Amino acid sequence: MELLVAFVTGLTTGGLSCLAVQGGLLASSLARQVEQDVAGRAARGKRKSQARRDEKTRLAQPILLFLLAKLVAYTILGGLLGALGSVLQLNAVTRAVLLIAIGIFMIGNALRMLNVHPFFRIFAFEPPAFIRRYIRHSAKNDAWTTPLLLGAMTVLIPCGVTQAMMAVALAAGSPLAGAATLFAFTLGTSPVFFAIAYATLSLGARLERYFMRFVAVIVLVLGLVSIENGLNLMGSPVSASRLAQSLFQANRPALAGQVTGPLAPGGPAHRLVLEAHNDGYYPAILYAVAGAPVELAVTTNETYACSRSFVIPSLGVEKILPATGEELIDIPAQPKGTVMRFACSMGMYTGEIIFN
Repeated sequence: MELLVAFVTGLTTGGLSCLAVQGGLLASSLARQVEQDVAGRAARGKRKSQARRDEKTRLAQPILLFLLAKLVAYTILGGLLGALGSVLQLNAVTRAVLLIAIGIFMIGNALRMLNVHPFFRIFAFEPPAFIRRYIRHSAKNDAWTTPLLLGAMTVLIPCGVTQAMMAVALAAGSPLAGAATLFAFTLGTSPVFFAIAYATLSLGARLERYFMRFVAVIVLVLGLVSIENGLNLMGSPVSASRLAQSLFQANRPALAGQVTGPLAPGGPAHRLVLEAHNDGYYPAILYAVAGAPVELAVTTNETYACSRSFVIPSLGVEKILPATGEELIDIPAQPKGTVMRFACSMGMYTGEIIFN
């Protein structure tokens, strides 16, 4: 299920994000090569229909080679990150900082693409100069190795969503799991990447400006989402979702039945029940009695989403919940007015416990 999530992430958001950072390098390096080949075939007197079929083939071939090399390179990178993660585990705060940093990079990159200010050019990362020179040289000579080289070089300029998946591979703590994570994600990016890159090469440079503006807006939104998730994972009260929860619950009374009676002597004074679903936590806001220890029971029922990875930042609690079952978490007594926030490990699903 984790690999399926990685694949869907690549299929839905990773393709556009990767293309925004890496697509221009592919198109600019291969456009001249493809145009020269198509022109040469037409000059040799081929029928128009055959020339069109040849053109489609020649447009698709370099993109497929590029994506194949990219898939292999990221799979190897995922294995290396997973091996590193086996000796270096990232806690929730570190992941939160990483998500915020990635979000800032994505926003800066989007503003650079929109030409908002020359300052944002600092967010443009390129391969080393000697590699750029080789790419230009090979493109001029119609070298078929160019798309393979370009695909492998994408590991040097990962997009923001890819960097987030690299963090997931690092946190996997296993070379095999890390390699499988980046393989699934990169495979998911390939259909969107291929379709848009193929269309861009087919339509020519006329629509490139409008296309890049569209992608820039998408990357800008994804950057804001990444920062939002980082703030949630850190337990910050200033994230958009936290503020929305506070406004929604401002005039709403505490839900009845969330707090049970006293438990066995010597144990927690009260018990709270939280349900972890595939689309979040229910109820999103729990109410507990202040000044007494609490037992939090987090229940699951065929839950396979990110909500299975449960985090309470203020207590340093990080739990992987069973797919179906119950996880008990002891919470020490809290003073009146305390708001204890919880989230999934990626900051997408959130909630809080209010002690009153």
